[in-house]
Order: sequence, then C-alpha cells, then structure tokens
Amino acid sequence: MSRMRIALVLAAAGVSLAACSTASKPAPPPPTHPAAVATTTSSPPSPAATTSSAAATAGLSGAWSGQYGGDYQGTFTLHWTQSGSSLTGTITLSNPAGQSSINGNVNGSTITFGTVGSEAITYSGSVSGSSMSGNWKAGPSSGTWSASKS
Repeated sequence: MSRMRIALVLAAAGVSLAACSTASKPAPPPPTHPAAVATTTSSPPSPAATTSSAAATAGLSGAWSGQYGGDYQGTFTLHWTQSGSSLTGTITLSNPAGQSSINGNVNGSTITFGTVGSEAITYSGSVSGSSMSGNWKAGPSSGTWSASKS
C-alpha cells in the first residue's frame, strides 16, 4: 500500500474510534442545584383555569333570579343545593306559571339542568361568578335564559 493510502486508512480508523468512544460516554447527571430543580417542577394552574373551576365550586347553592325569552317569555327563580358537581332544587316560572323540581350538573364553567316532571325542560349554558346564561328547550319550543345570584 502506498503511504498516502495508509495515512487515509489510519485517519479513518481514528475518526471511527473517536466516534465510538464519544458515543459510549455516559451522559452527565442532571443538575441537583435547588434552583435547577425548581425550574423542572410543574407550575400552578393559570388564573383563567382557576377562575373557571372556581365558578363551579364557589357555591351555586342559594337563590338565583332570572329571565327567559324565546317561544315563552318571563321570569324565574332558582333555589339550588350544590353537592360537588351535582345540583338539586326547584325552579319557579312566571309563564307558564308553576314550580318544578330540577336536577343538574356543573363542570368547570358549563352548567346543565332540567325539570323533573310531566314536561321536560332542559337548560344548558355557562356560569361566571354570580351570573349564568344559556339556552332552554321544551319539546319544539326553545329560547335563551340568564340569571344572577340573589
């Protein structure tokens, strides 16, 4: 072999050995300084996430006054008892006049509830602090509603 080829072969072998020896080195251990560890912990929930879940858990129990529009229009009063995400209570409507039992759920800022009785009325919407609003449906009739905590 010529000296040039021998030099190239030895150079290539040196590069291969260097690559192998670099790849076999273990990775350095992660930093253990308290400041470095603190940056790897999870952060607390964002204020927006806290606010939306707080609306659900802040307590919907109590009296709420509202109004509804659409195929029927009038006012209503809700009396809620909240246990976790479950809601139970009564609703009193002005038109058609009457009082019915209601059951519902709240998940974050989303609320759904409905009457228990002969004619089912379903309500869905969102809660934000001491106000809530959404849509209602009873058979082919529908409309919107809004309420605030009394």
